[in-house]
Amino acid sequence: MDFRLTDEQRQIKEMVSEFVDEEIVPVADEIDTTDEFPTGLVSEMGELGLMGMPFPEEYGGAGLDYHSYAIGLAEIARGSGGLGTVVAAHTSLAGNMLYEFGSEDQKEEYLTPLAAGTDVGAFALSEAQAGSDVPAMETTAEREGDEYVIDGGKLWISNGSVADTITLFAKTDPAAESKGISSFIVRPGEDDGFFVEGTEHKLGDKGCPTAELRFSELRLPADRRLGEEGEGFVQALKTLNGGRITIAARGVGIAQAALDQAIEYATQREQFEQPISEFQAIQHKLADMDTKVNAARLLMHQAADLKLRGDSFIKEAAQAKLYASEVSREVANEGIQIHGGYGYTTDFPAERFYRDAKLNEIYEGTSEVLRNTIANELL
Repeated sequence: MDFRLTDEQRQIKEMVSEFVDEEIVPVADEIDTTDEFPTGLVSEMGELGLMGMPFPEEYGGAGLDYHSYAIGLAEIARGSGGLGTVVAAHTSLAGNMLYEFGSEDQKEEYLTPLAAGTDVGAFALSEAQAGSDVPAMETTAEREGDEYVIDGGKLWISNGSVADTITLFAKTDPAAESKGISSFIVRPGEDDGFFVEGTEHKLGDKGCPTAELRFSELRLPADRRLGEEGEGFVQALKTLNGGRITIAARGVGIAQAALDQAIEYATQREQFEQPISEFQAIQHKLADMDTKVNAARLLMHQAADLKLRGDSFIKEAAQAKLYASEVSREVANEGIQIHGGYGYTTDFPAERFYRDAKLNEIYEGTSEVLRNTIANELL
């Protein structure tokens, strides 16, 4: 058991950290204020290989292990929670669906530009009445000859309004419930019948558009289906399971940013003729914050390690995502408290970290659902 990073992992961390500090951190507040998709930064990340970190080089990826990917994602989220979601939804969800379940032709045509960062990906699963209850989805895909005709809509789709490729879930056999769900590749710029109804105005996660999508007689050739009919629900669960490791990484990154900012503020802010970092109450807060961040990071790497080994990691991914999500909110909350009144203003990023952290407890499996998952694995 070796907790040290390999030379490659250390180099990845240093490279991404430098990029984040030089390119993302200086504009993070602007991204948060404008809520505009940072096209330029996403292109730069693509050129650096950060949009396809875990995919093989033969498909345009960087060929990194899952530890390196989680490390890189955590660094990106440290700079901007919204960019962390952009990369996670693009890579862990859309890209991984193609990598795990696509044919060789589909990988070459659709995964390669995603992994290279020239295209942006999205994962369209949730609906108004089908968030945690996936089989309740109402979007349908009816086979007509060599095509599928898709009707319905999706909500809360990260990158949905800017995506070049979307992996979409729809019912090919509504009577079969979860066994009647299939998945498809949608190309918004090419496919008639695809509409973006709008994007959400969110508490945080700015810079990553969360879209409502509608499909009206959207016709897709049958070779755009991923895998066989009826496999979509299992595909979604497997994809989300791996994605939870990167949401844990997003939580770790935001928590680390909140801790770093709190330490910096505490050592500079003076009250009663001394820095507030000299007060034991503040020291205890910082000690607890750092302990929680490191514990969350270890859970993240434990799940990544099991995934790399090919072992079951359902429980461990759920635990990593659950704990890191709650830790990110708790650490961000303490960061605000350490900043006092300033923490409640936009003069410091402490309040942004809190807003960005809260989402971790909701998407890709709510904390309540994850506790069910962990209990099911235990029992």
